[in-house]
Amino acid sequence: MKPYLKTTPDRDGFFGEYGGAMLPPPLVPHFAEICDAYDRLSKSAEFINDLRYIRKHFQGRPTPISHLRNLSDMAGGAQIYAKREDLNHTGAHKLNHCMAEALLAKHMGKTKLIAETGAGQHGVALATAAAYFGMECEIHMGEVDIAKEAPNVVRMKLLGATVVPVGEGAKTLKEAVDSAFGSYIDQADHALFGIGSVVGPHPFPMMVRDFQKIVGIESREQFVDMTGELPDMVTACVGGGSNAMGIFSGFFDDEDVALYGVEPLGTSSKLGDHAATLTYGQDGDIHGFRSKILVDENGNPAPVNTLASGLDYPGVGPEHAYLQKTGRVTYSTADDKESLDAFYKLSRHEGIIPALESAHAVAFALREAKNHPGKSILLNLSGRGDKDIDYVTETYGYGE
Repeated sequence: MKPYLKTTPDRDGFFGEYGGAMLPPPLVPHFAEICDAYDRLSKSAEFINDLRYIRKHFQGRPTPISHLRNLSDMAGGAQIYAKREDLNHTGAHKLNHCMAEALLAKHMGKTKLIAETGAGQHGVALATAAAYFGMECEIHMGEVDIAKEAPNVVRMKLLGATVVPVGEGAKTLKEAVDSAFGSYIDQADHALFGIGSVVGPHPFPMMVRDFQKIVGIESREQFVDMTGELPDMVTACVGGGSNAMGIFSGFFDDEDVALYGVEPLGTSSKLGDHAATLTYGQDGDIHGFRSKILVDENGNPAPVNTLASGLDYPGVGPEHAYLQKTGRVTYSTADDKESLDAFYKLSRHEGIIPALESAHAVAFALREAKNHPGKSILLNLSGRGDKDIDYVTETYGYGE
């Protein structure tokens, strides 16, 4: 059988019944241009060598794997390991695809990058890429997230980006995507929309996954080097799902490695109190692609809630919906309380302050470790928590 990544998605960008590209007519030729450019450049030795140089000499890759000995002892059972994407330049996995998207834009002759952001990590990463390549940058961000993630707003502005506050609707990630798409339509001739996750119309779910798969490639090699075997379980938080697709990509063809995505349960399972799309959503269309979405009584995207701004999206990457349906990945949840507890524990007992998004994967590992004695759990620590410390301490204090 051919490797999974070589056969999925199909030429039209479908992962089974999910994915595709449902675009307003003015954007059809621009997305066709992106598809053609990616098909050509992804096979180009020059593009690949440029990207490898950037990853090594600018981003600081490869990032290490850390054995979380103290947390493993506390949890009992499985040994817990973390892929340290918090040590990637800018503090999260997002730069892996942002530098690549900017390099793609440069080859296409674009002069500007446009994006949405939730927690601000994607915005910071794309602003960093724009500065590196000498391009303009425009970042759309909901007003609620701007207030929660003030440090990242400052970083984006210092990097030269224009931050556009979005005050419509819930004023979070979904509205930021709407706003960014609207702005992009008028600027598509000279700008690239650097979509921030494995979401959006084809080719972005595939393209962002491919740029993020470096996480999985490194993780597989590093874990075998550390332990002599593959991990028994691999886990990552899932909002749109880019960090999860990145690390999962290294293990799809290893049937003995169980893969777990962790969604934000927020404060309860009631609609509007969480952002667990795969757990409670239904098939539908959002932002130009088909996937699972959370909908209200009128069939519109439902309001979502989670303390992690980077996970507050009522949709999810189409490949995740496909992987859930095929059973290759199991999707679970972690609520605000246990994720916050994991945030404090990782900080206090390992000296690592995680992003609130990543803390969901830490919470899952702590919860599951006791059920799997003698096994190993590798989690993707997708980002560091510098951006969250003001919000956490002002809202919840410093923990016990």
